[in-house]
Amino acid sequence: MNTRERSQARVDHSAPAEPIVPGLFPNELETNIIVRNGATLHLRPIRPSDDTKLIAFHGRLSPDSIYRRYFSVHPVLSNAEVVHLTEVDYVNRLALVIEDGDELVAVGRYDRIPSTPTAEVAFVVRDDYQHLGLGHRLLAALADAARARDITSFRAETLFENRAMMSVFRHSGFPMTSSISCGEIDVSLAIDPVDDEGTGHEVHAEETS
Repeated sequence: MNTRERSQARVDHSAPAEPIVPGLFPNELETNIIVRNGATLHLRPIRPSDDTKLIAFHGRLSPDSIYRRYFSVHPVLSNAEVVHLTEVDYVNRLALVIEDGDELVAVGRYDRIPSTPTAEVAFVVRDDYQHLGLGHRLLAALADAARARDITSFRAETLFENRAMMSVFRHSGFPMTSSISCGEIDVSLAIDPVDDEGTGHEVHAEETS
């Protein structure tokens, strides 16, 4: 991530103008972003009315992207999954989308582990919008929102071959630890503000079978 992108990724959404109320749409998290090809896209929290857009987004993902996100062949989202993914409380469960016009092109989310300051994080970018820095933008925006909601760390599980997601974590600027087990990587990020260099600090645990 270059200097311009780091500056834009550090837009601070951690001090909302309105009190944070579960179920209340957080307008302060809505913003336009400029990506690497110069295009202006829109980043905002997900809404229940995005159900049709989410189904269309999932249908545009390649089988490889779907497998890396869900760890399985998962060509179609069930009705229950669509409801779960689009209906969040914006505090303990938050999803952010990036859209180009009326189409969703990236989705990121965190789910707090109950009664802890840690949340599970995940994101997926549509194949034709990859390599534009959208994963970096989602992670930075999710971290800003999470800190304002008393979440201090992210956890993620990803496949060993998911180099793109690991690159986002390693270049986030957040201190990171990781361990490998059975072909999967367990990542933990302390979501402190990004440092000036924008480089992460990674510690590897031993690989286990």
